[in-house]
This record gives sequence, structure tokens and C-alpha cells, in this order.
Amino acid sequence: MAVTLEQAQRVGYTCLKALLRFAFMVANNLVAIPSYVLYLIMLQPLRMLDSKSFWYIEGVLFKWLLAMVASWGWWAGYTVVEWGDDVKAVSEDEAMVLVNHQATGDVCTLMMCLQDKGTVVRQMMWLMDHIFKYTNFGIVSLIHGDFFIRQGRAHRDQQLALLKEHLEKYYRSRNRKWIVLFPEGGFLRKRRETSQAFAKKNNLPFLKHVTLPRLGATQVILKTLVAPQENGTPVGREAVIKESKSKGLQWVIDTTIAYPKGEPIDIQTWILGYRQPTVTHVHYRIFPVKDVPAEPEALTNWLYERFIEKEDLLSHFYETGAFPPLQGQTKAVSREMTLSNLWLVGIQSLAFLSGGMWYCIFQYFYHCLF
Repeated sequence: MAVTLEQAQRVGYTCLKALLRFAFMVANNLVAIPSYVLYLIMLQPLRMLDSKSFWYIEGVLFKWLLAMVASWGWWAGYTVVEWGDDVKAVSEDEAMVLVNHQATGDVCTLMMCLQDKGTVVRQMMWLMDHIFKYTNFGIVSLIHGDFFIRQGRAHRDQQLALLKEHLEKYYRSRNRKWIVLFPEGGFLRKRRETSQAFAKKNNLPFLKHVTLPRLGATQVILKTLVAPQENGTPVGREAVIKESKSKGLQWVIDTTIAYPKGEPIDIQTWILGYRQPTVTHVHYRIFPVKDVPAEPEALTNWLYERFIEKEDLLSHFYETGAFPPLQGQTKAVSREMTLSNLWLVGIQSLAFLSGGMWYCIFQYFYHCLF
């Protein structure tokens, strides 16, 4: 079949746009990430004198970096519509966010849709696969205090012990509020077959749009971060909570990401922007942590129920193009998430100005020394 001139022009334009976007992303990373690191190196005296103020500034810089990532998708027309409970109402409380996992773009989607949720982004902690430690953003996540978890049965017990230690050491000392994890333990396409075989063997529901979640990380987070009056844990084991005067983890936010036609966006698409503008749909359900069981078997069943509900939500979405209404509602209400282009341009400009400033500083010291 012959390619028309119009088709050739369209392909050429798409390739050129992707190339320019990639070049911008590389330049953005070359100035923004080193600037983040250098600012925090310069602020180390403040960290010793006033740790709270240091981590406040770090959180602001971290939010700006995530906003830059969000801007790559926003300017490509990859927007978000939100459904279900309004999580802004609990943005100042401690919460655990459970998310289904389909592709690398899930993280980018969360980076975008949480930008307008108050202080959430700068005070959140991420649990992610250890491989992300070796990406360009790895140094930022390491400094921020995110946890990189190694998958696999052979590492499970050790990783859960390390997670508990990490939470006790960093979560409240850095004033974290939300913790985000993907309980499925991997992408849908990689885990679906294994999950379905496990479900069949154990007389569990057959799931197509999600996989059965794993218990480990969720249980460690609840045991470590829930205040004693809520889970019955002896006060002596929750000294960190008492000292920080924290109310402890108060909410579990069940978050379901849905892509039109079930076609997820990956990080390459997010960066290059070669896919047509797409609306990603995000559904939230908020559960008080006091309603979440602590015992392993009961917690496992509770988690399974959440992902069975996700399966129903996604089935309804793929059939109708919308999520069903919440209990007690007659019609589902959606909210279009928006970002300010002026603000995004402002933080991008600040990143490049910072890069130029650090370059001039290094040039000055180089000429002074040599």
C-alpha cells in the first residue's frame, strides 16, 4: 500500500516532535537533577541545625522535579480525570496509597494527579522496584528517602525487614505523610498468568484487569505506622509515633488507574509524546485504617477484596468509558485534574537558570584554582 504525502508528513512531524521532546527531557535532566543535589549539599549545615526546615526545602524541590516529569505528559495532551472519593480531604493526614500496576506510566500519572493535592507530593514516600535505583531519577529518590524493594521469594523476608527498618528511620524523621505502593509486585502483563494460576489453585476469583496482591509490604507498613490506639500494638513498640506526636497512619486510599481501551502509557510514550492525546482515569476509595484488619489472614482477605473490586471497576470502565457511582450516589461524578502552564514554565525556567548558575560557579572556581 502506497504511502501518501500527507501520511509521510504526519510521520515526519511525529518523529521530529519526539526527537525534540527527547532532547528537551535530556537537557531538563542534566540541569534539574544535579541542581537538586547541589542545593541539598549546600544546605547540609541547615540539616544539622534545623532538620525540619531542611526536609521542608527538600520536599519543595522534590515536588518541583516531579512536576517537571508531569509536564512532559501534560504538554503532550496526556491528562487525568479523577473519580470516586476526594482525596484532598485527607491530604494533610497520613495515608497509605494502594495502586494497581500496568506500566511505567502509572508512576508518571501519579506524579501528575497528586500535584494539586496540597503538601502530598513533597511529603510522600514511594516503594518501587530496586531497578529504578539505577535510573536517572535514582539519586533523587535515594536522597528523598524512597524505598527500593527487590522482588522474589528468595529476598522477601530480608526486604520486609529492611522496609520496617527504613520506615522507622526515615518516615517520621523526614515528616512523610503518604506512602505509595503497588501491591501486585509487578506489571499486569508480567504477573497475570501466574496470578490466575494461583487463583485457580486456591479457588479465588479469576481476574483479567488486575492480579492478586501480595501481603508483605502492606502488613509491614500497617504494623510500623499505625498508632497503638488504632491497632492495639503496645505503646513501647511505637515510641517513634509518640515522640513525634503523630496520629499515625489514618487512611488507606485504594487507587485504580484505567487507560482507554486498556492500553497503558509507558515512560517512553510519556517522554516522546508520539501517542495521540489521551485521558487517563483515576478512581479513589478512602478507608479508615481502623477498619483494616491487622491479622495476616484477615488482612489478606481484605486486600483480595480490594483488588476484586478493582477488577469490577475496570470491567465497568472498559464497557462504559466511566467508573460506576459510589455507594449512595445515583450518578458517578468525575473531576478533571488541571495543571497551571504558567507554573510549569516557571519551574522549568528555574531549573535551567539553576543549571546556568551552577555552571558559572564551577567555572569561577576552576579559573581561580587553575
